[in-house]
Amino acid sequence: MLESEKEFTLEESVEGWVMEKCDGWRDHYEANYAEKFDEYYRLWRGQWAAEDMTRQSERSKIISPALQQAVESSVAELEEASFGHGKWFDIKDDVYDQDPRDIATLRMALDQDFTKNKVRKGVAECLINAAVFGTGIAEVVLDEEKEMAPATSPVMGGEMQAVGVNVRDRTCVKLRPVMPQNFLIDPVATSIEDALGCAVDEFVSTHKVQELQEKGVYREVDLTEASPDFNIEPDQDLTTFSDDKIRLTKYYGLVPRHLLEKAIEDEDAEETETVNLTDEDQDEDSYYVEAVVVVGNNGVLLKATTNPYMMQDRPIVAFPWDVVPSRFWGRGVCEKGYNSQKALDTELRARIDALALTIHPMMAMDASRMPRGAKPEIRPGKIILTNGNPAEVLQPFNFGNVSQVTFAQAQALQTMVQTATGAIDSAGIAGSINGDSTAAGISMSLGAIIKRHKRTLINFQEAFLIPFVQKAAWRYMQFEPELYPVGDYKFHTSSSLGIIAREYEVTQLVQLLQTMSPDTPMYPKLVMSIIDNMNLSNREELISTLEQANTPDPKAQQAAQEAQQRAEQAQLAFQASQTAALNGQAQESAARAGKLQAEAQAVPVELEIDKMKAASTNLDVGDADDKEFERRLRISEQLLKEREVAVKEGKVSPQGSIQ
Repeated sequence: MLESEKEFTLEESVEGWVMEKCDGWRDHYEANYAEKFDEYYRLWRGQWAAEDMTRQSERSKIISPALQQAVESSVAELEEASFGHGKWFDIKDDVYDQDPRDIATLRMALDQDFTKNKVRKGVAECLINAAVFGTGIAEVVLDEEKEMAPATSPVMGGEMQAVGVNVRDRTCVKLRPVMPQNFLIDPVATSIEDALGCAVDEFVSTHKVQELQEKGVYREVDLTEASPDFNIEPDQDLTTFSDDKIRLTKYYGLVPRHLLEKAIEDEDAEETETVNLTDEDQDEDSYYVEAVVVVGNNGVLLKATTNPYMMQDRPIVAFPWDVVPSRFWGRGVCEKGYNSQKALDTELRARIDALALTIHPMMAMDASRMPRGAKPEIRPGKIILTNGNPAEVLQPFNFGNVSQVTFAQAQALQTMVQTATGAIDSAGIAGSINGDSTAAGISMSLGAIIKRHKRTLINFQEAFLIPFVQKAAWRYMQFEPELYPVGDYKFHTSSSLGIIAREYEVTQLVQLLQTMSPDTPMYPKLVMSIIDNMNLSNREELISTLEQANTPDPKAQQAAQEAQQRAEQAQLAFQASQTAALNGQAQESAARAGKLQAEAQAVPVELEIDKMKAASTNLDVGDADDKEFERRLRISEQLLKEREVAVKEGKVSPQGSIQ
């Protein structure tokens, strides 16, 4: 076949169409991202390269661990936030389904399978990739395994039990991290869903491809060993290529319908029985169809089928560390701290080179006065023989001392790395955050750091965790319906605060706790919140004990209610007796007031009678006696007025007796 005919055939085949797209996407990646991603990877690993030199005289090859520390602390924060409490995802049922039992079964089954298949380990690797390269990518793969479980069966009429093992084929869902250099996507896309397609391009062992061919997953075609391509190897400088690898390009996305149908028609009948699981769901009028295409060694078609998953979703999940508008690739920790890291490395290398010249200075020698065969080297304890005065033969070059300013500059650059990345060393929290060691300054700085971590956590949850749990559940429902009954579920992940955020929150809760009395209703709730945010081995036990202590005993509660009722009844009886006593006192006071009023009314009449008696006693008829009568009458009036006043004041009775 001529070369032109071969090219024409590839263009008219689904594998040729796919590889043409993938080659264009690969060119875009290598032109815009490959070099930067390689340098981010080296800085994180602490690996020196020749392109890191800033001057020709540079001799030191040190790489500062500042960026490495920022990556690890940031990743640790997100891991703690997602998995710190053990339960890292939750499932909520549809609003129209009120039976919670199916949800509980699904949650427990998924948790067991995720633990068995080490999903958390894969998620942690994706977090590291996102921090280093800016985007974490993973492939949701299906794997056929044999599940073995001990079992017994009755023999000899049930008199004995035979012990054996039950073996069954089981479909498992696994999360496989994908390096950025092994992932291709439509450059104009911002997510997996809105892209024309995406592909995983990597080398795999030959025996794995052969196993899938034997199972009927891949076509029975001859594949030679692939040529080396260090652009898609994870560690291109450390990996030695061997001839037992095959390059696989797994494409997930839209392909022209006519090309896919042509590829399917070329397959054998036994291979097409399991193809087109969702033909009824496809739009016959559309030009593109969602498909899965696997190509080996850049041109050999191994698999071509419509999307076999019931939800027609692509088995790829990805999330950006920080979103870059209108771009799929995000902005990671290494990119944010890149400039400060490079400046710090330059500062440290220059200082080390200067220290080498200061500590081990160069030496000038008079070669004519040195013994024949002498080695011009300097080492501790070396004796140098000279022909003459050594001070005249040997002369060291004095370069002075290294300036102390370089140490302050290095510290400032390290602080810039922390500021740019939002990461911070917990050992230096007390005095290094923004140069403010006060409680208010630390609180404000930690609050800003926590907010930055929460932003990344939201990206991680909504773009990675939730889609993965959904995809895993859907695949188990499709391929393991006995263990996972099909249902209409809605999913969401649950997370908590990270390490620094928890410590910050615990500090605030303790301060609030100190302002409250132990008998207040909020006190036990605050104590429970503090224990819940601590990484204690017996945290669950302590929380359970507090809940039991705060839950009143029914008998004691009933006794307390009865005692309260009796107290209320006694209080009511006491109030009734008090009311009766007050009523009696009021009646007695009214009677006394009536008596005093009557006595007061009788006073004027009695006083008038007494006045007449006093004035007329022992008087005869005549002028002199009339004058005496008038004088006595005035005196009597005066005395009677004083007596009237005394009676009104209650000092004497109307009859003259003292009260």
